[in-house]
Amino acid sequence: MFASFKLRSFVLFSIYLLISSVYYFGNKGTVLAEKDSLVDEQKVSTYFLDLLNENDSQVTAKAIHFIDKNWKESYEIMLLESLYFSKSTMHSNKLLKLLEKKTSKNFGFDYDKWFQWLWNKEATYSDVYYHFKAELHKFIDPKFRSYFLDRSNQSIIRLDEVRWGGVFQDGIPPLRNPKMIPATEANYLDGNATVFGIEVNGDARAYPQQILAWHEMFVDHVGEIPVAGVYCTLCGTVILYKTEHHELGTSGFLYRSNKLMYDKATQSLWSTLEGEPVIGPLVGKGIKLEYLSVVTTTWAEWNKRHPDTKVLSLNTGHQRDYREGVAYKDYFATDDLMFTIPKIDRRLKNKDEILAIRLPDQTKENIAISSKFLKKNTIYSGKISTEQFTVFTDKTGAHRVYKTKGKTFTHYDGQSTATDIIGNEWELKENELIDSNGQLLERLPSHNAFWFGYKAAFPEVILIK
Repeated sequence: MFASFKLRSFVLFSIYLLISSVYYFGNKGTVLAEKDSLVDEQKVSTYFLDLLNENDSQVTAKAIHFIDKNWKESYEIMLLESLYFSKSTMHSNKLLKLLEKKTSKNFGFDYDKWFQWLWNKEATYSDVYYHFKAELHKFIDPKFRSYFLDRSNQSIIRLDEVRWGGVFQDGIPPLRNPKMIPATEANYLDGNATVFGIEVNGDARAYPQQILAWHEMFVDHVGEIPVAGVYCTLCGTVILYKTEHHELGTSGFLYRSNKLMYDKATQSLWSTLEGEPVIGPLVGKGIKLEYLSVVTTTWAEWNKRHPDTKVLSLNTGHQRDYREGVAYKDYFATDDLMFTIPKIDRRLKNKDEILAIRLPDQTKENIAISSKFLKKNTIYSGKISTEQFTVFTDKTGAHRVYKTKGKTFTHYDGQSTATDIIGNEWELKENELIDSNGQLLERLPSHNAFWFGYKAAFPEVILIK
């Protein structure tokens, strides 16, 4: 979610100052009067919020005392998040000491270990945590409050795994109806530049990674269809959704290091990978966005296949350094994660690329195929549920998947022609395979992702490597 680790540190420090100043000027002495053990649970979050009032030692001391004497296992995540946002070393040490005392864990200030420990046991938080999370994050962005307040019965994911990603709502600004230019005018693009290519109703578009990494989403009409292309830079995923009736944006939050979207009408949070609301009033309404294929390839290869393509203009309305490889340079350079996940699966490196194949309307079965494997096996046939498919991987490493209905392919030229077992030649188009007799085989929607993020989102995924 951040363009660099340095930016994350700067933003966090700014938020620390903001939270502290809000409490100092507007929340002095808000600790509830301690009566007996029958404390109103809806007001318990006030004690945890008072832990961040580092300008008033009496207030924080009373809060620590109350939490210590009335401890419940459900308080673990609130104390941990209070510690995470604590500013001063002296105060942080007090909160850490209390957390270690109550949990019998000694992870120090290694927040990754704390969160992993918490996420690998049954969730224990209560409804009060929704109130706490709403009030805590409203000091970062007032719009955040509505994501969580009074939504304990409107959630299908663990709230303690929802983490702030370091930006405000739409703080990474989506490109809404962005300016597109003909390929002949895209002089800023090198032939080897990575682009995300789509084609909807014959309308071919290329979205260069070097631009989209700064915006993480585009919202537009492509082929007269309303769509949103969502780029989760942290998990290496670009997915294209049809978005009729829903205006989506960047929430500022993550779930298992995967970007969460929001819709403007209800402020519900949406899963990027599943295209459905996961927290908020739209949960349980049967809403699931249809997703379309995206191919990750080079600009030269996409332009050769689609000479009439349009491509993003540098004139986005924002001032950014859109040179190749600038955004997320530090993050992409290592296998380290910016935000941890519950478990690391070492069968592949964290940021090894996989091709994700799903049919969410037909089956819960889920397949991830290593891109390295597919580059060595440029024709790969498999089956998901009852659907037979073939993956063709071209010379740039781009994958295209088709529903092949039992047909066997024996040769692929690495570009646009495949040959089946009886010698028929087929042309690879973006949305279908077509032979000389006009027979069509439909494209199966797919997308690339980093292994760690996809496995975290779908723990039961089948890996082929």
